[in-house]
Amino acid sequence: QVQLVESGGGLVQAGGSLRLSCAASGRTVSKSDMGWFRQAPGKEREFVARISWSSGNTYYADSVKGRFTISRDNAKNTVYLQMNSVKPDDTAVYYCAATRNYAAGSEDTSRYDYWGQGTQVTVSS
Repeated sequence: QVQLVESGGGLVQAGGSLRLSCAASGRTVSKSDMGWFRQAPGKEREFVARISWSSGNTYYADSVKGRFTISRDNAKNTVYLQMNSVKPDDTAVYYCAATRNYAAGSEDTSRYDYWGQGTQVTVSS
């Protein structure tokens, strides 16, 4: 089993920056694709970014491309989401997710087997 714990959320002004962290425990996630998703009130959970365990390639939703960066530190068993130039539309609960070993993630939430509890990000205008 994998436990994921997000941190780093909070209140930030539009145009500012935040860095979210996702610490994994229970086993290494170095062989898991890792993703970040978000859910705003009254909306479905949506894909934000993911990073491949095998290639290190990164993928982003169009809405965050050029502003957000996903990265991983396998030695710390941690994944990060650097959020720059944030906008009020980025306000949501942000969730970290992991696939099972050797599985490929995608924009689809069903591809992920493990989820954190979420961290709130609020962007004021």
